[in-house]
Amino acid sequence: MGMLDAACPGAVFTSPVPDQMLAATQAVDGGVGVLHIVKNYTGDVLNFEMAAELAAINGIQVESVVTNDDVAVQDSLYTAGRRGVGVTVLLEKIVGGFAEMKAPLEKVAELARKVNSQGRSMGMALTSCTVPTAGKPTFELGEDEMEIGIGIHGEPGRRRVKLASADDITEMLATPIIEDLGLKSGENVLAMVNGMGGTPLIELYIVYNALNRILQGRQIRIARSLVGSYITSLEMAGCSITLLRLDDELVRYWDAPVHTPALRWGV
Repeated sequence: MGMLDAACPGAVFTSPVPDQMLAATQAVDGGVGVLHIVKNYTGDVLNFEMAAELAAINGIQVESVVTNDDVAVQDSLYTAGRRGVGVTVLLEKIVGGFAEMKAPLEKVAELARKVNSQGRSMGMALTSCTVPTAGKPTFELGEDEMEIGIGIHGEPGRRRVKLASADDITEMLATPIIEDLGLKSGENVLAMVNGMGGTPLIELYIVYNALNRILQGRQIRIARSLVGSYITSLEMAGCSITLLRLDDELVRYWDAPVHTPALRWGV
């Protein structure tokens, strides 16, 4: 089974065109269907839909899953509904582990939708990125300002505020996620602290430490964690937090062996 995502860590994209996505779908097809993993950006969604229709004409079965885990912005210039951001990384690892067990395409897509429904994310920026085709920062920030709720394509967020401590920033990001997920005392989560491209790893661990204290205060246990730059926006300085509510099934496939440039364990 093939899995196809239009994006990769470290890039800012224009939407791929349907012919490109069809060619990629054909390239990864192993004869039992292809899962399209689509972040909820309007251009991506439309082009993936057309690519899936073209794939069907060419005899390839396609299931599509749209990620929409960003709690910061409900609608924007780029989306109808919430944006797809950090949960995509966790989803691809988990459903990849399930697909390795030769699960049927429909079941893999079902698990992908479950992961998406149980994960939420929010990000912040200390600087904008510069998209090469634009040649200038996407937005301007003062030296004493930060943007809360940014997207992975360099979009501005829900509000601009004065610089704050790592503890306060983590609280700004974590609280909306926890409340949106409805996390309760005694639950387990996978916590990802993700760098936006220009943040040192040591600073990400400072945020992770603050996040752990916040969750411990609510009796929520971090059962699995991931810290690093995995879904980025070129050279943007900032970070995002993703929390995924865990159960035994999700832990099983998260822990399954993986060997990729970004994730390696169990092999």
